[in-house]
Amino acid sequence: MRNLLLLLTLISPILGLAQVKELDQRVAGVKDSVVSWRRQLHQHPELSNREYKTAAFVAAHLKKLGLDVQTGVGKTGVVAILKGGKPGPVVALRADMDALPVYERADLPFKSTDSAEYLGQQVPVMHACGHDSHIAILLGTAEVLSSLKKDIPGTVKFIFQPAEEGPPGTEEGGAPLMIKEGVMDNPKVDAIFGLHINSQTPIGKVKYKSGAEMASSDWFVVKVKGKQSHGSQPWSGIDPVVVAAQIIQGFQTIVSRQAELTKAPVVITVGKIHSGVRSNIIPEELVMEGTIRTLDSKMQQMVHEKMKLMATHIAAASGATAEVSIDTKTKVTYNDPALVKLMAPSIEAAAGKENVYETDWTTGAEDFSFFGDKAPAFFFFLGGMPAGQDPAKAAAHHTPDFYIDDSKLDVGVKVFCQLVFDYAKVKK
Repeated sequence: MRNLLLLLTLISPILGLAQVKELDQRVAGVKDSVVSWRRQLHQHPELSNREYKTAAFVAAHLKKLGLDVQTGVGKTGVVAILKGGKPGPVVALRADMDALPVYERADLPFKSTDSAEYLGQQVPVMHACGHDSHIAILLGTAEVLSSLKKDIPGTVKFIFQPAEEGPPGTEEGGAPLMIKEGVMDNPKVDAIFGLHINSQTPIGKVKYKSGAEMASSDWFVVKVKGKQSHGSQPWSGIDPVVVAAQIIQGFQTIVSRQAELTKAPVVITVGKIHSGVRSNIIPEELVMEGTIRTLDSKMQQMVHEKMKLMATHIAAASGATAEVSIDTKTKVTYNDPALVKLMAPSIEAAAGKENVYETDWTTGAEDFSFFGDKAPAFFFFLGGMPAGQDPAKAAAHHTPDFYIDDSKLDVGVKVFCQLVFDYAKVKK
């Protein structure tokens, strides 16, 4: 008897041996479908707030499972409710659905050749961040949990979210819009879980970090106004290009000399500069745009203040002016430490303790962060890098060569299922 109890403990902190076996069988039963769905979605990607066919595909499958399905949430989002056969909490599981304006270079039989309009331009479209995998995993999870409905304690809310990469132009979208439209209420969510596939983490491995895990993402615009002059007579004008160069250098001293980097990292990147029309004319204006990444809310505010001070004073020293506007796109993705402590053993039980580890924070950003304002949240990463590959040589997300080995997406399905069953027990 003692050995049996030990075995149960090693297999799962909550589920009994029979339940674990049945869950394994159910997950194995959807594995091929999950891969097939992922490849179908990969071949037909859609941009943020334009996930019409993707949403229809998702909704159709969820309705076949007999779930209560709502469409058009946050423009193209889909939400499904599964009411379990036993009393318990409301657990939300989230997957994002949008693709990116990226050309796919990998030679795959399910390679995307689609294109679409983005901000007035025709662009190639690719699932260059793995959201197709997230959709497939959550669909598989919905199928498994629906088949175990009578045993589920509480309610499961499946959230298929559009526009995680950011809505185009001035449109609303993503997690903030879904929350605004009540996705975390009716019924009110007690805890929410999300995952992200990672192309530079070995396949089947799961990693996470308690507390601050992913950075906030701010986008900034700096408009520098000088005085136009002939390129041969710079003394007769005020060169905004030179001023902008000094501002860029100044921004980097905020990182290297004013931010307490032992507390949390900071990244300030200028990614776009536009000015001038001819090589022999010093222009009157310059506009530069970029991103700020921080992992601490107080440091985020400090960086905003310092950037505005730096830009305006550097410009003034040259007789120019500078206007700085900063738009916060996402907050810090924060994993509730109490929730992590409770549920990390469940992830280990599902994926294998040897395949789960804590990692460092990352300066990537996720709008999953907004869900954490409404309920305790736990976001983790699932490896999709082929076995034996050097992570340094694996193509990064948002690039034409991005590639995911989808042969172990079932690990994500099992983890989600395990979290649903276990959370109800630890919540008591």
